[in-house]
Amino acid sequence: MTANNNNVINNEAKTTRRNPWLSAGAVMITIFMVVLDSSIANVALPNIAGSFSATRDESTWVLTSYLVANGVIIPSTAWFSTLMGRKNFLLLATLMFTLASALCGMANSMSMLVMARVIQGIGGGAIMPISQAVMMEEFKPEERGMAMSVFGFGVIFAPIIGPTLGGWITDTYSWHWIFLINVPIGFLSLWLIQKFIIDPPYAKKGKVNSVDYWGFIFLIIWLFVLQIILDNGQKSDWFGASWVRWSATLTAITFVAFIIRELTVKEPIVDLRVFKDKNFAIGTVLHFIIGAVLYSTLAILPLFLQQLMGYTATLSGLAISPRGFGSFAGLVVAGVLSNKVDQRWVIAIGLAILAFSNIMFGTLNLQIAMNNIILPNIICGFAFSLVMIPLMTIAFVTLKNSQMTNATGVFNLAKSVGGAIGTSAVATMVSRMSQVHQTHLIKHLSYSNFGFMEKLSAIQGGIATMSGHTLANIKANVIVYKQLIQQSTLMAYMDCFKIYAALLVALIPLIFLFQKVSYKKTN
Repeated sequence: MTANNNNVINNEAKTTRRNPWLSAGAVMITIFMVVLDSSIANVALPNIAGSFSATRDESTWVLTSYLVANGVIIPSTAWFSTLMGRKNFLLLATLMFTLASALCGMANSMSMLVMARVIQGIGGGAIMPISQAVMMEEFKPEERGMAMSVFGFGVIFAPIIGPTLGGWITDTYSWHWIFLINVPIGFLSLWLIQKFIIDPPYAKKGKVNSVDYWGFIFLIIWLFVLQIILDNGQKSDWFGASWVRWSATLTAITFVAFIIRELTVKEPIVDLRVFKDKNFAIGTVLHFIIGAVLYSTLAILPLFLQQLMGYTATLSGLAISPRGFGSFAGLVVAGVLSNKVDQRWVIAIGLAILAFSNIMFGTLNLQIAMNNIILPNIICGFAFSLVMIPLMTIAFVTLKNSQMTNATGVFNLAKSVGGAIGTSAVATMVSRMSQVHQTHLIKHLSYSNFGFMEKLSAIQGGIATMSGHTLANIKANVIVYKQLIQQSTLMAYMDCFKIYAALLVALIPLIFLFQKVSYKKTN
């Protein structure tokens, strides 16, 4: 096996001769459960908020609490795997996720739901990196492009049915059932893991000479304080509030302390020395930014469709689900191209197409048909697969198998933290930008504006025929103001998509900082 720029890839010997697709099938079912939960929850956010009389910003706690809890456990996966054995830890994480899903379904308050989501996030956080590490290890390096495409199928198929299924369940029964459906899938996953997953020697339970208590404490503090800031910063005017400034300072200090601790302690809970690998370091940064964009768009699309377009949860799910079909097509293309073309070009083209899909979202209005939502969703899903499959391959291909569990933990931490920051940021962007647009639009609602007065008189005349002249003027002004709010919010949503498009285009030059890797097939 050879690589350009004298980049030698360590092709470690296989520890077993069994069929790798048995392990692949087991982890795909588990991943399906985790991803299904996140895609279903997005379309139900307005209903969840309504159940608990929560605001739009508060409803995003359901997403950010899960993502930040993911962040606590994801980078610690390798350490816990050594302490317990990787298979045992995966079984525990799957059980925790399943039981927490049941608690989410039984939640009778926002605080109970958020706490259950935290527990669910801790369990789900361990599932993704371990499953990804299993897939990476079971297949030879020259086969990992195709393996990641198959792994991606578990990640992609759930979003195909997730929004539609979640919307239908929410409208027909209750949002509680979108969490309860994880329970039978979870117990099936436990049986498959127990039957088909076998730990290689370096992933079995080992001796931990010392516990990195301080590293774990610093990790918990900076992530959970970050979550508090993300969840409550908007309604407190962010850095205009003293508690936000103090919390941000604490987050920065504990984050720096965590980095220093993990780089200097003999047995760190998170081995950050993996960033010495250039491809992995660049890939993790890109994963962070792309994760922020992905989770942000998934969070605001259902809100846009249900609040401004008047879609039901089922209809918004039907409009978003085709993204999964586009992703599936992208998986096939990415798998075919995995060892035939320079993967850097595949990622660059995928980013360009992803930016184009966001531009399409940024040109929507309130008179669109559902097809205008479906098409950019399909393009977005296709582009996302073109980006993520080769990105995962090229980021990990130069690492040793023994580094995989730790590396996948750090890699997925970047996506979770990026997703939490992106979800909170987009809620703030919509709120602030709508206020800016409202300020500009209201200048046109002047009695000296002939067009405005003509429209207002027409509305007053229509209302007067039904309710009399006494209330016609008041009702007409209320209608105009509601239209103002609606249009300013629409413009804020569109601005967000355009900003994401510009950000994705700006990432393209970074792709070519990766070292180009080529393969020679080995036996």
